[in-house]
Amino acid sequence: MKTVPPLPTRRLLIAGLAGLALPAAAEPVRRVLAPMTEGPFYPPARWRAREDDWDADLTRVRRSGAVSPARGEHLDLRLEVVDTRGRAIDGTEVEIWQCDALAAYRHPSVAAEPGRFDPGFQGFGTARSAADGGVAFRTIRPVPYPGRTPHIHVKLRHATFGELSSQLFVAGDAGNARDFLWRRLDDDERAGLAMQLQPASGDALRWQARHALIVPA
Repeated sequence: MKTVPPLPTRRLLIAGLAGLALPAAAEPVRRVLAPMTEGPFYPPARWRAREDDWDADLTRVRRSGAVSPARGEHLDLRLEVVDTRGRAIDGTEVEIWQCDALAAYRHPSVAAEPGRFDPGFQGFGTARSAADGGVAFRTIRPVPYPGRTPHIHVKLRHATFGELSSQLFVAGDAGNARDFLWRRLDDDERAGLAMQLQPASGDALRWQARHALIVPA
C-alpha cells in the first residue's frame, strides 16, 4: 500500500465515537499522548513496499489469491484523533504495528520461519482519520513479548502537528507493573495510553476497544 502524503486540512468539529466521552469546553485542556519509542520493529517503508496488503484489517493476509486468518483473539479497535481542546482532526495518517499471537513481529530483521510466526497476521496496518477524527482497525488483542507487557505501537502524522509515536497498553493487565516503559509514565500519561477492552459478540471478534488519541492543538 502506497503512503499518501498527509492532508493539510483540519476540521474543527466537536465529535466523538460511540462510547467516548469528550470533555466540555470549560474543562481543563487535556495532555498530549505521551511520546514513546517506536521500538526496533517498526517496519521500514521500503520493506513494506514489497507487498501491498497493509490495510486496516490486520487479521487477514491476502497472498497468491488466498486469504489466511490470524490466530489469537480478534479486536475491534476504534480510535479517535482529537486535539487537547477536544476538537476532531481529520486526515491524520494512523499506523499501528504489533507482534502476532506467537510474539513475532513482521520486520526484515525477524526470520519468517515456519511455525514461529503467524502467516495470517499482517503485523502492520494504516488508515486515515475521517471528518469526526475516527479511524477503525481490526487486529488481535496484544500478547506479551519477551520483556514487555502486551502493547500496540501507534504512529500519527498530520501537517498541523507533524509526527507522534506512542504505544497503547491493555488497562489492568498484570504485566504492566513489570514493564519498564509503563513504569516511567505518570498517572495521567497512563490514562491516555491504557485501552479499556470490552467483550464483543458475533463474528470472530472477541474484544472491542474505543480510545482517544490526543494530539497538540
